[in-house]
Amino acid sequence: MRSGVKVSIVGGVFLVVASGVGYGGYNLWNGITGGDSGVENRSESAPRTGPVTPDEVTGTAKDFLAAWAAGESDRAAQLTNDPVSAGPAVAGYREGAKVSKAVITPGAAVGAKVPFTVKATVTYEGVSKDWSYASELTVLRGQTTGRPLVKWQPAVLHPKLTAAGTLRTGVAKTAEVKAVDQDGVELTAEKYPSLGPVLAELRKRYGAKVDGTPGVETWIDSGSEGVADTPLLVLRKGKPGTLRTTIDADVQAAAEKAVKQYDRASVAAIEPSTGAIRAVANSPATEFNTALQGQQAPGSTMKIVTAAMMMEHGLATPTTRVECPPDVVSRSRTFQNLGRFSIADGTLTDAFSRSCNTAFIKAITKLSDKNVADTALGTTARRWFGIGAEWNIGVGAWDGSVPESAGSETPASYIGQGKITMSALNVASLSATAKNGRFLQPYLVARDLDDREFATAEPLPGEVATGLRRMMKAAATTSQGTATKAMAGVPSPKGAKTGSAELDGQSTSNSWFTGYSGDLAAAAVVQAGGHGGDAAGPVVARVLKAG
Repeated sequence: MRSGVKVSIVGGVFLVVASGVGYGGYNLWNGITGGDSGVENRSESAPRTGPVTPDEVTGTAKDFLAAWAAGESDRAAQLTNDPVSAGPAVAGYREGAKVSKAVITPGAAVGAKVPFTVKATVTYEGVSKDWSYASELTVLRGQTTGRPLVKWQPAVLHPKLTAAGTLRTGVAKTAEVKAVDQDGVELTAEKYPSLGPVLAELRKRYGAKVDGTPGVETWIDSGSEGVADTPLLVLRKGKPGTLRTTIDADVQAAAEKAVKQYDRASVAAIEPSTGAIRAVANSPATEFNTALQGQQAPGSTMKIVTAAMMMEHGLATPTTRVECPPDVVSRSRTFQNLGRFSIADGTLTDAFSRSCNTAFIKAITKLSDKNVADTALGTTARRWFGIGAEWNIGVGAWDGSVPESAGSETPASYIGQGKITMSALNVASLSATAKNGRFLQPYLVARDLDDREFATAEPLPGEVATGLRRMMKAAATTSQGTATKAMAGVPSPKGAKTGSAELDGQSTSNSWFTGYSGDLAAAAVVQAGGHGGDAAGPVVARVLKAG
């Protein structure tokens, strides 16, 4: 053992005291006592091979946890398959996170995995606070030595820690923020889990701009200017500053409940007349905010933009007769309607409301004659819907992308596939723009808080805006409208568009749905949810009813 280190037993757990700082942990193996664990015969001439044994898993885990608990970062690192990365990280647990004591208790191994609990004490400038959490480690066999080793990953130290992050304890970088909704209702991650990453980023961006003072905290430093830090423990509270957001607590609550029905779903809601974001929810609620930052093909919800493009170029109006055959060959690729349905002598409104793929893809012929088939959709998306402009909503968000296409990607893009990528917020904005008659960039906090520049777009021509609302109303109210079932019971005036996006390697398409009711627009995506009206539709309907 190191000089000046002594061991005593406290409640059955060994307490290692070094330089007046106590670390507790299991001390049953050679990691601290110098005894032989019996796990590995060091004199073997050839490295062991094959899976690790149960004894090796248990022994290696206890060795590592004991060394970590004792603050012996070098020894702990040598018990991993990546000592170069593990050593500084384990040392940082004590030095950077200011953990003055840690009692680490392993659970029963499950295969090569060992769960464990940590009961630590964090101390900073005379202030101490208990800190408890659970994590797990995996034991594997070293490729060159044959030794059983802990598979190193930062999440061993804390489940939220990544390779880019660092544990820190000290005076917080910014003051705490008490975020409130539009009516002053406090918003917390405990009550609204999906807002967790949003609130963390709002604090990082605006904590210094509101009237508050920082406290003493333990956090994960993201190491990136554009990524919010992750708070873990408050040792001493500061004075939080109040930050008003555009969220509507009632709509947010409805959104949280709606997405919980699915393993992977996201929804966003916007007020069309202002661009104010009223709700953002994800299932699961993770650090990555899919509703704001997701980059996915939007499927047939893109027909809102495609229809606007067709009207812009004089190809059709809502009452124009268009062809809707069961399938069509475009750019050497065959596209078909769901179930290969067709519409005889139908209008563009009929094609839109029933989501006829072939009617929209056939627009490529006339646009090719104008030499704009590959660029027209992106031009319309940027010019009237603000897609691809720089959105500064107050936190990180995807701007949407409708790039120039080529070959069979062009007809695919007309029905929301190809290289087009959008988030639920982007698609909600499509409905909001159609309802309002012009694009208003969505935002989460007031522009004058930091004088950021908002994205802008040209107003929709009157006949285009009227035409889009007419077609979206038909999709949401007529007997054969694909959105009618989901929108039943949603107050008028209302309109909607369904979508499904097929992805390579995924047997079931993603379910998309967007719509508006009164002065609220929303969009949702359910991963592998199938038809738009079946999964995403009820999510959007529930949110719209809450508005």
